[in-house]
Amino acid sequence: MPVAVSPNAILLPGAVLPQDLAYGALIEALGPDVGAHAKDLEVYATDESPSDYGLALEIDGVLREADASGIERFHLVGYSAGGAIATALAARHPDRLLSLALLEPAWIGNDGISDDERRIWRDFRELAGLPPDEMMLRFVRLQLAEGVAPPSPPPGPPPPWMAKRPAGIRAVTEEFTSYDLPSDRLRSFDRPVYFALGGLSNPDFHGRTAERAGELFEDFTLEVFAERHHFDPPHRAEPERLASSLQTLWRRAQQPVD
Repeated sequence: MPVAVSPNAILLPGAVLPQDLAYGALIEALGPDVGAHAKDLEVYATDESPSDYGLALEIDGVLREADASGIERFHLVGYSAGGAIATALAARHPDRLLSLALLEPAWIGNDGISDDERRIWRDFRELAGLPPDEMMLRFVRLQLAEGVAPPSPPPGPPPPWMAKRPAGIRAVTEEFTSYDLPSDRLRSFDRPVYFALGGLSNPDFHGRTAERAGELFEDFTLEVFAERHHFDPPHRAEPERLASSLQTLWRRAQQPVD
């Protein structure tokens, strides 16, 4: 009988919440047998977005985290901007990954995007010139299905880390619209890929991204969380269900190949 291997996973948050707030509930649901390493994005590693910011910087940061933890191959989980970074890493360093879990990634490359997606990306780029409060409100609305109300802001003054978010969002949005990620590198990725989609998210953006992911990846599983949307995601709202899905993915990924 094969010996069970405790999975090691690196979890990347989106461009708004820091890793502890994003993934605390999911890590608890995964339990102590999982080596879960939640990592903040490199765009927020300094007081201002790095002048040389790019996906290469984010990819290097993930690999540095893995190396520092003594992990050669790992499961990679990414939400929103973190999912985009995870996709780029899978294309550049597939040998380091056991599996890939995408939680409504903001971007999976620019090949084959629809006219609706192009329109939404134009809208994202136009946010750069808006005052921060208006920018964040429109950033949220663009990612929700029609008629879905945006979440209410938490009571009290904004936390200090929130001041970095508008600039960080601008930096990652610009990178996603210009980065060259050939689709053939994703088509050749042969590890299991899981995609979580919120049923209340914008179907012209996140729904179409899920469709393209299914066309790109060889071994692909889509799970729809009907009552969730991009700002009420399953890793925060349904962590036990998502943890179960991830454990299933990881067990299958770590099965020996005949």
